[in-house]
Amino acid sequence: MSVAVKGVFIVGAKRTPFGTFGGVFRNTSATELQTIAATAALKEANVAPDQVDTVIVGQVMSVSHRPSGGVFRNTSATELQTTAATAALKEANVAPDQVDTVIVGQAMSGTQADGIYTPRHAALKVGVPQDRPALGINRLCGSGFQSVVNGAQDILTGAAKVALAGGVENMSQAPFAVRGVRFGATLGLNYAFEDTLWAGLTDSYCGLPMGMTAEKLGGQYSITRDEVDNFALQSQQRWKTSNDAGVFKAEIEPVTLTIKKKQVSVTTDEHPRPQTTLEGLKKLPPVFKKEGLVTAGTASGISDGAGAIVLASEEAAKGLKPLARLVGWSVVGVDPSIMGVGPVPAIENLLKATKMTLNDVDLIEINEAFCAQTLACAKALKLDMSKLNVNGGATALGHPLGASGSRITAHLVHELRRRGLKRGIGSACIGGGQGIALMVEAV
Repeated sequence: MSVAVKGVFIVGAKRTPFGTFGGVFRNTSATELQTIAATAALKEANVAPDQVDTVIVGQVMSVSHRPSGGVFRNTSATELQTTAATAALKEANVAPDQVDTVIVGQAMSGTQADGIYTPRHAALKVGVPQDRPALGINRLCGSGFQSVVNGAQDILTGAAKVALAGGVENMSQAPFAVRGVRFGATLGLNYAFEDTLWAGLTDSYCGLPMGMTAEKLGGQYSITRDEVDNFALQSQQRWKTSNDAGVFKAEIEPVTLTIKKKQVSVTTDEHPRPQTTLEGLKKLPPVFKKEGLVTAGTASGISDGAGAIVLASEEAAKGLKPLARLVGWSVVGVDPSIMGVGPVPAIENLLKATKMTLNDVDLIEINEAFCAQTLACAKALKLDMSKLNVNGGATALGHPLGASGSRITAHLVHELRRRGLKRGIGSACIGGGQGIALMVEAV
């Protein structure tokens, strides 16, 4: 499925910082995270909540943070999404009452007890009127991108003029589950805890954890350990250089938390390890396969975060300050055992639909689920590596599943404008064997 479109504009694009696994957002719900992002996006767009026609949120996880006690480990996905959405609306100069619809993408809605309500709760907390609908979607790691697609579809069909889209995830709050006890426990029988986080990162259809799919793909494309270590180092270094230069300030909405009875403002991503060295990376053992490519340093970090994108029709965008135009998108299916190759046919089909080539594209973002996977995609597409993930990728920032597509979209929009460039593609592989890509054009 590949589509080229006209008449859909991005007028606000914000995200929360990404918190590390178990970090600062571990007690912040997905709903809270999404509310923060959505509020910021509406503000950026200068759109009032009552101007929103529909709300669509894709959730897999939220703002990225490090393992073992990151800043967002106690922050719900709802809180994270609310922050991002509020900031995006503010950026777009759109009031909540101008929003017609809200769409939130989330892969792991069970990370909080009321997670199934995240899209609706985030919409209401942002200030979107009660009579506007909200939708939760799940295309796993592509959920953030898919929320933009759904919002655009609502606009193109005339169902909405302004759509608030977003993605969120709080992986730190993924629970352990005990199955088989709802209708009574058998005396003397030991019931095992099931790690819902690990279960979500393993595809039972092909029987492989995501890391093994990356190993298989890396082998098919003859990717070496030296290549993945160097690529991982580059991701960390590019993030540090960009962060030191203030590149991410335009897209990040700070999150204020109470930690140990003190107010703490989280203004930057928690997961990156700027002190990373090539020597240190080479010492890390492979996780999934002897002599393998995937180590703790060459895979995306488990993290928490949210992002929000405000979309407007051509008519609704008049009087606002559009950041970019949505040019088209593509979603494909691939072999689940090499799910990481998904961006390749997704990008190829997108280029066909828009009648363009890679020479027409200035910046390319491929979600770094694994360095081996990203390098395989780059090799298959014969990418100009100077255009790829120019400010670092998920190896450094982390990969809160549902939020990554929103982060990449927001970053592309702001980075194209900052560099004075025109066109960019964002893409991600998707567990289960899919790929998604979308194209934006700065205006």
